[in-house]
Amino acid sequence: MTIGLTIYVLMWPVLVVAVMYSIARGFFKEWAEARREGRMII
Repeated sequence: MTIGLTIYVLMWPVLVVAVMYSIARGFFKEWAEARREGRMII
């Protein structure tokens, strides 16, 4: 039971990091593309 709860609790920070990494990667990809094309990202 304790090991299962430990894994469950530690799983959430890993998921948050994965989601934040994915969002940041997409943002920087779009930002670099907009910069190359000479346009604003917004």
